[in-house]
Amino acid sequence: MTTRAQVTALFLDIGGVLLTNGWDHHARRRAARHFKLEWAEMEDRHALNFETHEEGRMAFTDYLDRVVFYKKRPFSRAQFRSFMCAQSKPYLEMIKLIVRLKAHHGLKITVVSNESRELNAYRIQKFKLHDFVDSFISSCFVQLRKPDVEIFRLALDISQAPIRQVVYIEDTPMFVQIAEGLGIRSILHTDYKSTLGKLASFGLLDPGSGFTP
Repeated sequence: MTTRAQVTALFLDIGGVLLTNGWDHHARRRAARHFKLEWAEMEDRHALNFETHEEGRMAFTDYLDRVVFYKKRPFSRAQFRSFMCAQSKPYLEMIKLIVRLKAHHGLKITVVSNESRELNAYRIQKFKLHDFVDSFISSCFVQLRKPDVEIFRLALDISQAPIRQVVYIEDTPMFVQIAEGLGIRSILHTDYKSTLGKLASFGLLDPGSGFTP
């Protein structure tokens, strides 16, 4: 009979788990409508630049110059940046859950996320993620992006969490499969209730743990 390994660390995505996605195609389409930009052209330019930008090898001003301000606009970079930042909203239930799990079980919390430096810094500060996250393995800091398996290996090295004691919460199926391929137990996050059930299956919410959501 095998025993279930104790969970000592949670790996988390930010966009889709703790917060809304920061600059996904929905947000970009809203920006195109709001600022009356040509959507297809903007999206083509984004596709050519976003990987370099998210890996921290392209400044935010350069990204904006290439994707939006390659021609004169009737709005400013500051106005566009404010709109981008305003797309980020918190998933309060999930944030409160992670904070309480960390406090109750003494968990290490590590973010593994693809985000650009400007938005990542804004989101960390705005929603006080640094209050409960121990390490940020953000693509803009480490110059690696999911689905590169090395970003998960780096998260394991930095967190110093035994792989069998980690649970990863992620909303992208491919990234869940990659983590599981490394031996990281993972939860495909689709909604709060189903994630509660999956956390319970890993022993974090069962009656014996003394934790109730």
